[in-house]
Amino acid sequence: MAGQASGHTLQPTALVHEAWLRLSKNEPGQFAGRAHFFAAAAEAMRHILIDSARRKRAARHGGGQVRVDIEALEIASLANDDELLAVHDALDKLAAEDSKKAKLAKLRYFVGMTFEEAAEVLGISVATAKRHWAYARAFLYEEMRANKTK
Repeated sequence: MAGQASGHTLQPTALVHEAWLRLSKNEPGQFAGRAHFFAAAAEAMRHILIDSARRKRAARHGGGQVRVDIEALEIASLANDDELLAVHDALDKLAAEDSKKAKLAKLRYFVGMTFEEAAEVLGISVATAKRHWAYARAFLYEEMRANKTK
């Protein structure tokens, strides 16, 4: 494991456990001695590491992509924490009144879906989605305004 690149996702303990699972599938007592066991364990670990490297290189698994530390990224948020909490509380109240309108509001506000996309997801027409959105926006505005004055 010391020779692996930094950011390797397979932890040493997981590697040993995976190797043990592969080795334990075979019949007990198959190893001629300690050296034979460790040779087989090393071979199993090598295969696990090679398989992992091949999977990571595959295009469908992001092969060729540069690994980015998510902790170092700044998440762009248009709303501050207080506003997000206010929206959350208002959405909970809207969900108690009309869950479909609340789902539409979540799709539009948090996911950024268009009316067409949200309507498809919810199984409603675009016109209905627009009416639900108008109601939900007014409801959320009133709830947030009422909570702000408290």
